[in-house]
Amino acid sequence: MAGNEPSAADYVDAAQEMADTGHPLLAKLLAEEAANRTPDPTAAADILRQFGGRVLPANGDR
Repeated sequence: MAGNEPSAADYVDAAQEMADTGHPLLAKLLAEEAANRTPDPTAAADILRQFGGRVLPANGDR
C-alpha cells in the first residue's frame, strides 16, 4: 500500500507488537502517534492509558 498514511489503528497495532516483544518505550511512542491521529479525545486517552501515558509533550504543550 505504497503512498497510504498509516491509520491510528495501524499505530496501535504496532504499539501492541512492540509492547509484546519487550520494547515499552517504542510502544509508548507509537501509542502517542495513534492518539494524535485519533479525533475523539476519549478514545485518544484510552489509547494512551493502555500504554502507560505520554513520553513526549502533547501537540499543544510544546
